Amino acid sequence: MATPDFVLALRERIGHAPLWLTGVTAVVLRGLGTPGAEVLLVRRQDNGAWTPVTGIIDPGEEPAVAAEREVLEEAAVVAVAERLAQVQVLPQNVYDNGDITQYIDLVFRCRYESGEPYPADGENSEARWFPLDALPEQVSQNFRIRIALAASDEREARFTR
Repeated sequence: MATPDFVLALRERIGHAPLWLTGVTAVVLRGLGTPGAEVLLVRRQDNGAWTPVTGIIDPGEEPAVAAEREVLEEAAVVAVAERLAQVQVLPQNVYDNGDITQYIDLVFRCRYESGEPYPADGENSEARWFPLDALPEQVSQNFRIRIALAASDEREARFTR
């Protein structure tokens, strides 16, 4: 996945030390409330997993805007963030190069507006719609929870404790 310039600049100063970042998960839904409701998923280039669109919030960027930007950049789809569905801290991650990160993840329910998905920025090998009730096996349990919370009728964000 592409590393934002601000993270690269920080890494020049702190090396591989743990870095706390804010990320977004954009759960883009189409036809919600109908029998054929779908979710947009991308297949990650690095590990082959299917996930909703995820990304890092740029300094000073509004989180909902970041979610919409990431969907457009990664899948060439225009989506509108409708509500915050979940806030959670993800486990610490150690990358192959030794960099250590940990994310607070903001999960947004997004409404599809337009565009046909494809892997637009090279971070993913595929991008497509899946029925909400027929997700591929390569979707992790944590992402299944994020999708379910975003697709639910809950109006308030869920906070992981």
